Amino acid sequence: MQNPLRFLIQSGFLLWITVLNCAVAQKQTGQSNQTKSTSNSPQILKLWQKENTVTSEKIERFTVGRDREMDLHLAEYDVLGNLAHATMLETIGLLTKDELTALRAELKVIHAQVEKNEFVIEDGVEDVHSQVELMLTRKLGDTGKKIHSGRSRNDQVLVDMKLYTRARLFQVVQATEKLFDVLIKQSEAHKNDLLPGYTHLQIAMPSSFGLWFGAYAEGLIDDIIQLNSAYRLANRNPLGSGAGYGSSFPLNRKMTTELLGFEGMHYNVVYAQMSRGRTEQAALTAISSLAATVSRMAMDVCLYNSQNFSFIVLPDDLTTGSSIMPHKKNPDVAELLRAKTNRMKALPMEVTMVLSNLPSGYHRDMQLLKEILMPAFDEILDCLDIATFMLENIKVKQNLLDDPKYDLLFSVERVNELVINGVPFRDAYRQVGTEIGDGSYKAPRELKHTHEGSIGNLQNKEIQERMKKELCAFEYEKVEKALAELLKK
Repeated sequence: MQNPLRFLIQSGFLLWITVLNCAVAQKQTGQSNQTKSTSNSPQILKLWQKENTVTSEKIERFTVGRDREMDLHLAEYDVLGNLAHATMLETIGLLTKDELTALRAELKVIHAQVEKNEFVIEDGVEDVHSQVELMLTRKLGDTGKKIHSGRSRNDQVLVDMKLYTRARLFQVVQATEKLFDVLIKQSEAHKNDLLPGYTHLQIAMPSSFGLWFGAYAEGLIDDIIQLNSAYRLANRNPLGSGAGYGSSFPLNRKMTTELLGFEGMHYNVVYAQMSRGRTEQAALTAISSLAATVSRMAMDVCLYNSQNFSFIVLPDDLTTGSSIMPHKKNPDVAELLRAKTNRMKALPMEVTMVLSNLPSGYHRDMQLLKEILMPAFDEILDCLDIATFMLENIKVKQNLLDDPKYDLLFSVERVNELVINGVPFRDAYRQVGTEIGDGSYKAPRELKHTHEGSIGNLQNKEIQERMKKELCAFEYEKVEKALAELLKK
């Protein structure tokens, strides 16, 4: 049996060793935490955070949401906005020339990181604006802290969104132009290939692939007009509106408007903030209109590719098969185009619901608009790219109307023959109806359509000229020139 005294001495020694080890570990942990804190100097604070204030982690997670993810798309534009704002601050005496030079140099470094996809929003930093200011402050100290003078995060995010939306809308315009060019090319190539025209999904009158391709080409012009309307709304400068009520600093808003290549500014500072949501809705309305055009075209492709219509053929590499039916060549590409673009038609209503019942001024509700708008640009650009590829490779069947089942397509041609020979139209109409009824009708297959926009006179050149005019209205070269000069200064 162990000696009780010896047991107590040993136990006390072990307890002393345990306490000593805990103390050493605690000291090492403290040193480690201090090093970590020092490496992240200055301390990461929210742009709105005051001293000795802490927000619940649960609330922070809810309020930030997906904003950090979405804000990565805004990094380039936040840098541009900062460059313009800092340049203006120097002219009104809020920055020295040396401070501006230092800020510009660091902002260009950040811009280069963005271009190389190396820019990140660190853990604990809630948005892109905070991250950029943090990076400037780490490098430049107090100079970095000065860049927010005369500005609110409200007009900072608003100018970022305007610049982002403007750039992305023009990408959509360029992708739409590519689709337009393919449609015109196909229209010209197949202007003599006739196609049944339908009303109520019943055969109606002769059409042509020249008309079919050309119709969607001209439809894209109207979509371009709507894109331009949204683009012009995005092309207005809100910077300087602050939280929505301006600033007591003598900000030069005209200067930042020119530096950022905006067409003009939102003059009224309250309305500048009210344009948040309106810009996104205009952009999504234009996208939904374009999506509707692509959706309808995709449905035609699905229909015309089916065996019951059999007007076109999709090459094997554009189709998929069946796991059970060896004969299947499914137009999945057109079906998914139809589904994706149909879904986009609902996007303007999502914005409408977010904005419902909001009074004037800024509200955090508007943060959610990024989650609606930003993915929509990726989706429509992907759809336009696939639609262009599909239509470049589509095969058109020829001599379709030689089939006797399409004889009735030419009934109006028979009516017009009689009218030309002096029979009043209503009598001619009834006579042809009788011929069809008693079986004496013979289809006159020679077409004489010569008026503007008809089978024999597609007016594709005029359609191209109209598209060119609408594209020129964007004047995006002015934007590119202004931003290039801003980055050079």
